[in-house]
Amino acid sequence: MEHTNDTDPAAAYFARQPRIKILDVEYFHLQLADGSDLYVTEHGRPFMRQLLPENHWSDRDWFAGHSAKLCGTGSLYRITTKEVAGVSRDIVLKWNRMGEDIPGETQASGMDTAKFNSPFEEFSLVIEMRNVRGGADGLIRTHKPLAIYVPRKYVDAERMGRKRYILDAVQRKHEEITLDQNRQYAVIYEWVKGIDAAEAFGEGMIDKEEMRDLTLRSNQEMLQKGFVVRDSKPHHVIVRPKGDQELSKDRNGEILYALVDFELLERTPEREQSVRASKRRAYLQQQAHRFEAVCEFPPGLTQMTILGVDYVYGQVESTGGRLWVVGRDPALFEYFLPEKWRRTPRTILSETPDAFETITKDNIHLVWRISRVGKQSGADRHVDDCQAALVYGYNSPFEEIALSMELSNRGINTTYPRAIYMTGYKPDAAISVVDDSRYKSHREIETPDGHPVLCRHHDHILIWGYWNGSDELLATRDEDVFTRIDALDACGRGYVDQAGLGRIMRAAKLRLAEAGIENLSLRGDHLLLSLERSGRLATDGQGMPAVRICNFELMRPLDSTPAGPD
Repeated sequence: MEHTNDTDPAAAYFARQPRIKILDVEYFHLQLADGSDLYVTEHGRPFMRQLLPENHWSDRDWFAGHSAKLCGTGSLYRITTKEVAGVSRDIVLKWNRMGEDIPGETQASGMDTAKFNSPFEEFSLVIEMRNVRGGADGLIRTHKPLAIYVPRKYVDAERMGRKRYILDAVQRKHEEITLDQNRQYAVIYEWVKGIDAAEAFGEGMIDKEEMRDLTLRSNQEMLQKGFVVRDSKPHHVIVRPKGDQELSKDRNGEILYALVDFELLERTPEREQSVRASKRRAYLQQQAHRFEAVCEFPPGLTQMTILGVDYVYGQVESTGGRLWVVGRDPALFEYFLPEKWRRTPRTILSETPDAFETITKDNIHLVWRISRVGKQSGADRHVDDCQAALVYGYNSPFEEIALSMELSNRGINTTYPRAIYMTGYKPDAAISVVDDSRYKSHREIETPDGHPVLCRHHDHILIWGYWNGSDELLATRDEDVFTRIDALDACGRGYVDQAGLGRIMRAAKLRLAEAGIENLSLRGDHLLLSLERSGRLATDGQGMPAVRICNFELMRPLDSTPAGPD
């Protein structure tokens, strides 16, 4: 475990993985002595000790003397924390209402489809909005999100007004973390000095028309930057009085304001689409340069080299699993976290067992397949030489990727290997292991935290790029350059005849043999062809269909020693 400051008492509460990223926001995760949880943002990190609940909420005597309930439909409090090292902070604590119906008396447009944000959704959107340029001086001001507090105490969900079907929909957006329907969640913000626009009107600092115009202006400036609050109110607009019954203004004479209360904050549809497209562009550009050296890795991620292939390695706190991302760029790691692709809609690929294609939450097209390492390879009805396959055994996922990289380096086109994901502990996973060879040959290969890279009680999933063009081309031109079709399907659909399929298969075997590689189970659906936009097959320099190999589980070097069962 890596601590930022071992002398800080808050460090004693760091969770097993103290850093966790949820909806693109990185938190320091503290698990407190009473079983409560605290998720601290970068804004709250300098005040981590003040944010410990015993320094504001859970000391009931302190809370009674140093807090005030604020107006609003939710449970909202201003609290002055205890002094820690001579410093206290004024904070706002609000109990989150995810899973609850919107109060009927709330008057706002489109509320029939509105849903309360989870605390993590709220913080993610607020931080994103704070980073978007907008307003008179280029900023949309808000109070700073500091932490999310989750008391250990269980409360019946119905008592809190939570509806299971609403909470289930919220949970689907939070694969990084499990939301507990029977625990309360509080968002903690920095207190913004000033009064709200309704108070300013009540005290005669602005008239009714100015109050309305200020509220509309704040909405318009948010909308221009791609955000909307469904329950916009003058109470959510904070202004700062100065002498002589006036309010602070900017250089253009406009009233300065900050926004608060974001439980109904949303992206506009246009921004939602733009964010997804932006993530995809960044991904494509990073993939094109994934093997370039990166000097500094963030905490929790480490560079590893396994069987000659460079990986970015890290643990997956959301599942207890482990992840290896091909290359040297730690920025690619988050794209392959299982919460981004395990539960997105998927299509079964051809006759390959446990192989699927999907589009991730970041709009990335991927193919993933559960490795058959440890299973009996000779039982595959497509194997050419059952005895040889049985003796050799299925490759480990690390061997598959190493073989694909070796072939690529020798000028033989393959699909792009992206990552290997090891699931959390599965007691039943070892039942299907009948071939121990890879577990024995890999037993000396360990992660930096001392865990074997290949384990019987875990599933291993290979993740590949979905072939629609080269990484280098897609980095500059984000569109499908080719449509993939496997050789077997191409024959069935009339792009090649049976004789042509035979020539493709023989040519692939010959190229592999020239590279010193044998495939014990080469099939037509292991070879991808490329359809151009004209509908014609892309060809190579010899006029043959351009071929790309996409399966490596029964490949072996021709000079290899059998590795299968004893």
